[in-house]
Amino acid sequence: QVQLVESGGGLVQAGGSLRLSCAASGRTFRSYAMGWFRQAPGKEREFVAAISWIGESTYYADSVKGRFTISRDNAKKTVYLQMNSLKSEDTAVYYCAAAPVSFGVVVTTRQYDYWGQGTQVTVSS
Repeated sequence: QVQLVESGGGLVQAGGSLRLSCAASGRTFRSYAMGWFRQAPGKEREFVAAISWIGESTYYADSVKGRFTISRDNAKKTVYLQMNSLKSEDTAVYYCAAAPVSFGVVVTTRQYDYWGQGTQVTVSS
């Protein structure tokens, strides 16, 4: 069992930066691949970024590639999403998720077993 709690969201101007954190509880955090998703009003939840359980592999949606960076600290049971050069279209609720996958990254929603409650990111233009 893994519980996830996101933090770090807020209101930022276009071009600014935010760093999201996702704190996990549970003894098996290191056995989980982690991901970030987002959902804007009226739209489906979409993949943003993923990282393998060791952290050697990452993968990004084309819309955030070069601007966002996912990382993790297994000792702290925390995964991060550094978001730079934010755009108004990045406005959404951001969710972290955990998938019981011991190799590689996971990009599909259905493979993630655990989800956080989400944190709002609003980018003003």
